[in-house]
Amino acid sequence: MSRLNVPSPDDVPAGAQGILDNIGAQLGFVPSMFKTIASNPIVLDAVVTLQSTMSRVLDAKTRHTIALAVSEANGCAYCLAIHTYVSSELSGMSSDDIDLARAGSSVDPKRAAVARFAQRVIESRGRVSDADLAAVRGAGYTDPQILAIVTVAVQALLTNFLNNVNQTDIDIPSASSVGTPS
Repeated sequence: MSRLNVPSPDDVPAGAQGILDNIGAQLGFVPSMFKTIASNPIVLDAVVTLQSTMSRVLDAKTRHTIALAVSEANGCAYCLAIHTYVSSELSGMSSDDIDLARAGSSVDPKRAAVARFAQRVIESRGRVSDADLAAVRGAGYTDPQILAIVTVAVQALLTNFLNNVNQTDIDIPSASSVGTPS
């Protein structure tokens, strides 16, 4: 059960309802995470603005691969569920590629390097080794793209932490364990 209060639809603070409406129009529903964050419109705006801004870096499958790898590394069941849903339903990722992303890999060698690097960023708290940087560069990523990879990983980390603190009720299909059907 969620540990933070979710405002009732009548109690959503001014400024937050429009953001929730936009999320609902985009996804077809408003996930619990956003309903909870709506209790603080400034935090909601910050999260949504960061997500919107980062949607302009890297391609969607790469961003989702990072989010899945990071969410698995952080054990965030809610984020695994939402990123699995969005990756399959909106980005066309296969269940195999979703499972591989969670395990720090991909069917695409370049995205596999990103998944491994994102997990190393999280596991090392950003203190990646020279070999970690060489591997992601060797896959063809430039330093500006590496900055984007780290930022997308931190964006996922932010929502992982919010949902892990809250123990957000999963209101979307749960992510299965790696290696089992979604």
